[in-house]
Amino acid sequence: MTAAAPTPTAVTPREQLLNRIQRDIPIVQRPYRVLAEEVGLTEGEALSILREVKAEGVLRQISAIFDTRTLGYQSSLVAAEYDEEQLDAGAEIVSGHPGVSHNYKRNHSFNLWYTIAVPPESDLEAHVQRLHELSGARVTRLMPTLHLFKIGVEFDMTGQEDWNAKAKPQYTNEQRNIGYQVTELDRAFVLEFQKDLPLTEEPYAAACAALGLSIDELAAHAQKMKEAGALRRVSAVFRHQKAGFTFNAMGVWAVPQDQVAALGRRMAEFKAVSHCYLRPTYPEWPYTIFTMVHGRSKEEAFGKIKAIEEEVAPGIPHAILYSTKEYKKVRLEFYKPEFYEWEQTHLGAPSTAGC
Repeated sequence: MTAAAPTPTAVTPREQLLNRIQRDIPIVQRPYRVLAEEVGLTEGEALSILREVKAEGVLRQISAIFDTRTLGYQSSLVAAEYDEEQLDAGAEIVSGHPGVSHNYKRNHSFNLWYTIAVPPESDLEAHVQRLHELSGARVTRLMPTLHLFKIGVEFDMTGQEDWNAKAKPQYTNEQRNIGYQVTELDRAFVLEFQKDLPLTEEPYAAACAALGLSIDELAAHAQKMKEAGALRRVSAVFRHQKAGFTFNAMGVWAVPQDQVAALGRRMAEFKAVSHCYLRPTYPEWPYTIFTMVHGRSKEEAFGKIKAIEEEVAPGIPHAILYSTKEYKKVRLEFYKPEFYEWEQTHLGAPSTAGC
């Protein structure tokens, strides 16, 4: 039987707050007061805790999470194989691409895994091919999302959640609107909301001023973008290591095509799973469904994968890949001039920065 979380003890308001700010932060004049009241704190106490956690490096930033596809961006996970002596140098070149947000060494012959996103007018495959050439990769495989069963990183800061706890995924393929027409106000909204939200009583004041909107108008536009699938939420992002989640595990499953829809949905219901995707296969890569989990130890992360296997996928061939080195981890920033400069330098494309 798979081990579960430690014996429950009293959950503190601090732990409740740190869990709560990962879900969503309302767009109201004083959002931290709203969150504080939910967990039994004063606004001042909540801000003090968040400032302390930020100073410790646990809280990386608070900002909006946007859907790349709905905004017209093309994105993909990429797996690449390097000679071991070339890996660090190759990873440095890959990390230098402004559209690369995550870049890790993993325990597999595909030893470098990165995510990349490019704007609508750019050619994703051309960018990946150029990175393949520049970085000296032996093999590079695009692994785009064919179906999104779940995305949403939330760490249980209480340490009391069972490894097989369930919850309905908040963000799935059904929330995406690939034909959405991005407006100039949307672009301006994205540029403001991808900034780190300040830990002040009225953190949206600067965005209101920059966009010329009242807080109610700002909230209404955010709701419009949410309904379109372009905006997922405004929330906190923690640094995994600093938050105590020192180990991640990517469970990859060779689920037959006639079972991927059913099993993908069931795997996504595990609260421990932060990402669940259907991706393409290759002759050397038979795995269809990807599930990402995080843990305070290798035992915990592997235990969460084991819980999925026992309950949902007994007998399904699978493998567990984990990060052995982090080269880059940032939140993707949209409409950045640095991207167009890289493109012009390495692909000869005309710069469209600011367009």
